[in-house]
Amino acid sequence: MAPGTTSDRFLRACRRLPVDRTPVWFMRQAGRYLPEYRELRGDRDVLEAVRSPDLAVELTLQPLRRMDLDAAILFSDIMVPLAAVGIGVRLEPGTGPVVEQPIRTARDLDRLRPLEPESDEPHVLEAIRLLRKELTVPLIGFAGGPFTLASYLVEGGPSRDHARTKALMHEDPPLWARLTERLADLALAHLRAQVEAGVQAIQVFDSWAGALDPDDYGRFVLPAARRLFAGLSDLETPSIHFGVGTGELLGLMAQAGGDVIGVDWRVALDTAWDRIGPDRSIQGNLDPAACLASWEALRPKALGVLRRAAGRDGHVFNLGHGVLPGSPVENLERLVDLVHRTTERATT
Repeated sequence: MAPGTTSDRFLRACRRLPVDRTPVWFMRQAGRYLPEYRELRGDRDVLEAVRSPDLAVELTLQPLRRMDLDAAILFSDIMVPLAAVGIGVRLEPGTGPVVEQPIRTARDLDRLRPLEPESDEPHVLEAIRLLRKELTVPLIGFAGGPFTLASYLVEGGPSRDHARTKALMHEDPPLWARLTERLADLALAHLRAQVEAGVQAIQVFDSWAGALDPDDYGRFVLPAARRLFAGLSDLETPSIHFGVGTGELLGLMAQAGGDVIGVDWRVALDTAWDRIGPDRSIQGNLDPAACLASWEALRPKALGVLRRAAGRDGHVFNLGHGVLPGSPVENLERLVDLVHRTTERATT
């Protein structure tokens, strides 16, 4: 297929339309499991690499040269728009995002100004424009969700229990609401600019929202998540809403928005779909750790996901989270082929 001619299998599945076979792509599709990725990126910080459009383009394209994937995801990071508005953040190897001055008071919140994409992050938009000239599959853009971004800003970095974040939520609900509203608006500006530049689908990674119980999600996250997805509602671009450990929140996440709800491996795919409702597509949900095992062990796990999907329209095959660094490339190559061959069907 020539560049500029785009397969629509993934986009059709996002809209619950019939497809000739189940589409597949992987979160952290471009990453350390690829030797060419490690060689090209070298010691560069991800935020530094993103500032080079040519490098971001090459890192986005690498996995598609290896596998017959049905979508590409822009090489970037959820912290990019925060760094773009002047929040001091660095990505430390083995740790993740570290925020130099956490946001914990109303005065701290003044440092979080609105994003102006064309001037604040032109390199992101240029990478998208360049990629659209090269790709034969849809390009996915993304942003962090309100709770996940807030957690990094409040904690100052990754957290197992999100204790400071939850404490702020409960102790100062008005401040929390202002923080998550600003982050929803930041993500919205980031996503809309990516769509204008050419991405054909978008994903909201509210990865750590699963740290909350349903009552707290409904009170403290749902309003900002609805604000974000409402701001995307006039676009024709399909949206994916994803979190980790969100089995008990899937119905609420569907209320918040998203044409597709991404699910992790902790809930069986058919059970998750029942919780989400028949009016949404679903993405997932193979355990990423299964890809570290032998093909003989991985194959039945993948077939189990497909069996639970039962050939229904609206399934996008993916892992339940990102590709783990030690995953053998050949396992992922065989996985893509297995999904395509197993689900091949006639369409009208």
